[in-house]
Amino acid sequence: MTNDAITFIRPAALIDQAPYAYAATTGAERTVYTAGACPLDADGRTVAVGDHVGQARQVMANLVVTLREAGAELTDVVKTTVYVATSRRDDLNAVWDVVHSTFGHHDAPSTLLGVSVLGWPDQLVEVEAVAVVAGPAATP
Repeated sequence: MTNDAITFIRPAALIDQAPYAYAATTGAERTVYTAGACPLDADGRTVAVGDHVGQARQVMANLVVTLREAGAELTDVVKTTVYVATSRRDDLNAVWDVVHSTFGHHDAPSTLLGVSVLGWPDQLVEVEAVAVVAGPAATP
């Protein structure tokens, strides 16, 4: 069963092995829901193994690609959730510094969580976002 009001976004610039869409849009004033952006390169390899900050940089770059493909920008984001595989507050803060600096003055609400494990091998960081944009749906 499909819903014609929902468009799933799968950017060609990101790995196509993920078993989910990278974002979804709906409505005239569209809400964009992204899947968690992961620290993967275009070949599906986890980058910066063991490096929370390096992975956070790749995650944010991948999030920007996904948002743009959905017709949105970081300044359209209304909420993020940041997952960090760690039990150390220093790691959380280091990842948050990357996320916050990427958004600049756009202070969208966010939840920052320390978790025990994430889905890809050697993955330490994941960020999902919700954005709102005006206009017609992006072309998938």
